Order: sequence, then structure tokens, then C-alpha cells
Amino acid sequence: MNAPRRAATGGASHPSAGLIGVSLTLLSLALGSTLTALGAISLRMARRVVTPAARIPNVRMVAVDAAAQTVRMERTADTELPGRYGLFTTGTLDYLRVGSVVGADDTTVTRKLLTHVPADASLAPDAAFSGWYFDEPEQLHLPFRTALIGAPSGPCPAWVFPAERESDVWVVQVHGRGTTRAETLRAVPVFHELGITSLVVSYRNDGEAPRSRTGTYALGATEWRDVDAAIAYARRNGARRVVLMGWSMGGAIALQADLQSPHRNVIVGLVLDSPVVDWRTVLDYQARLLKLPPLVSGLARQMVGSDWGVPLVRSGAAIPFDRLDVVARADELRHPVLLLHSDDDGFVPADASHRLAAARPDLVRMETFTVARHTKLWNYDEDRWSEAIRSWVRGQGLDRPAGD
Repeated sequence: MNAPRRAATGGASHPSAGLIGVSLTLLSLALGSTLTALGAISLRMARRVVTPAARIPNVRMVAVDAAAQTVRMERTADTELPGRYGLFTTGTLDYLRVGSVVGADDTTVTRKLLTHVPADASLAPDAAFSGWYFDEPEQLHLPFRTALIGAPSGPCPAWVFPAERESDVWVVQVHGRGTTRAETLRAVPVFHELGITSLVVSYRNDGEAPRSRTGTYALGATEWRDVDAAIAYARRNGARRVVLMGWSMGGAIALQADLQSPHRNVIVGLVLDSPVVDWRTVLDYQARLLKLPPLVSGLARQMVGSDWGVPLVRSGAAIPFDRLDVVARADELRHPVLLLHSDDDGFVPADASHRLAAARPDLVRMETFTVARHTKLWNYDEDRWSEAIRSWVRGQGLDRPAGD
């Protein structure tokens, strides 16, 4: 009599068991969707790291007063800085030079225009605030010539600003990520004053030099070869001592050239403005700014830095983060370094620069700013920036001809 009841009871599913099964299925689907989404975000971040990008607007212009020759724009950590800056625009004019802040409220700042804007000018509100200031070599009012550097990537355009008197000291200027060689024009006058020839160079994938096969950045791991070709060009044209000056990613490129160049024997020092000294520090910082979980930034770095990620990222080769970490390779440095970095950089944190200075106090001098932001040290305090370079160059004896 009991057998049928046991069979009936054993053959029926308990309601809670079904709910648990459904819940587990939904949880698995949700987890799978979350991991897929995180993977997609990581891939997007990885591709962004190595892909050259056009200039991105970072501020809105609220009004241009042609009568007063002022521009009112959004107030940001950059636009409220004192000093002289550049503003990339679209419309009647594509570039404006702006001067000091002449007014401010909680949301906007008003700056003096140093480029004349006519009353009938039509400018789009979206603009890019920049530390460039000079955007053409003629604006320096110094003699210069154009040149083509025969680099591994192909002919790379350059400008040569010869010293007033013949000199065997040259400085090779290397611009940063997402910019062109005009970024470095700010440094030419101080080196010219010191009797040093400036070679302002381009490199692969920067929009002026040839494109590589993949068209992606290697964050300094390959770009240094184009800078090495520039050093060779300088040697052929009379340089016997070469200073490398790098800005932002250009700092990473200059450091790799210093560590790997076959012409290392003529390099006598480096001047680095807001440099990338360790890419992992920068990428982790950028991920925190974007409020991305560590899992995302970690996976993105693995994609960029591993052979298995190359086809996904379309980078052509894994980025050698260990080789690009100059803090870890500090004992390999052989030449004096002047580091110029602001603790409020906002893009490339100064942490790695401080660590490098601490690791090699015998070679590295660090000039720390506190309110200057990324690659805007010249703009914020031109006198201090220029004097730091002057005193360093003179301290190395590079303002005098060899043998004097």
C-alpha cells in the first residue's frame, strides 16, 4: 500500500528545487553577461591605448567678445591656470592664442585673446585647450630650415633651428602622444639662447611621419628608432653631443633611445617634461580616473602586453611593459636627466618620475611643480621652467663649445 506513495513522492520535484535551478541559470547568464561586458570594456581600453587619435575637444567656448578681444569658456583645472595657452577651434579660425585670466565665476573663465578675432568670425563652441602656444615655426622669429630624417619608418619631417654660432651640441625635441612636433616649439628659444641647435622631429604614426604597417603606437618600444635616426642626422650635420628632450610619451621614447641607441656615445643628457617613465603607472591612473574596476584595467594591460592579445588589439606586437619601465631599469641609466613634472599633472602622474629621481639621485635632478598640469609647465611659469633648463645645461657644460 505504501509503495505507490513512495513512488509518487520520489518522482515529484520540490518547488524550491526548481526555483534554485532557475536562479542558478539566471545567475550564470548574468555573470556571463557581466564578464562579456567587462571584456568588451577592457578591449576598448586596450585599443585606445595604442591607437593614435585625432585632437579631442575638451572645453566649450561660451562667448567670444570681438570688441574686448576676450573669450569666455568653461572653467576647468586647465582653463583656470595662469599663463599663455593655445585653443584649437573650428570655423573661421582653427587656432587661437590666449593669455591671462581677466574674469571668472563658478562655472566659466574669461581670458584675453592674443590672436585677433574679427567681429564677423564664426567659431564652433567645442574647442581643445592646449599648452602648445606656438603652432608654426615662423612664430618663433628664429632662422630655421626643414629637413627629412631617413628613419626606419620612412622619411620623417623635421625642423632645424641652428645655433647662432657653430656648435657641436644639438637637442632633439620629441613630442608626445596625440600631438605633433609643434608641441615642442616652446623649448627652442631657451636652447637657442644657450647656443644649442634644435632638431624638432616627427615619428611614425604621429600624423606627419609615415604610418607603420599597423598604424598603432608602441608607446616608445619602436618609435625610439625614428629618434635614433634623428640623432644620426644630427651627427652627420656636425653634432658631437646630443641632448634628448621628450614631452609626455616623447619622454618614454627619449628614454628608450637613451637606453638602446647605437649612438648612445654621443648622448650627453635628457630633459623630460611631464614624461611617461612607467606605462603601467599611467594606465592604472587613467583607469581610476574613468572609475573602471581594477579587473578591467588589468585585463586591458594583459591584452596590450601579451602575444595572445595582439590580434584582438590589432597592435602588431605585444607592448613590452617591463622594458618600458625605466624605474625598474634605473641602474642602466648612464646620462644626466632633468625631470620637469607637476604633481597635479592630471594625465601622467608624477609618481614614477619621483621614484626615478629617488632611485638615481646621482644622475637625476627633479624640478617639481605643484600647479601646472600636463605639459603646461612652460605656460604656467615660463621663467622658472626656462631657468631650470638653463641651470641644468650650464651645469653640464653644454653651453660651451667642446674644449673651452
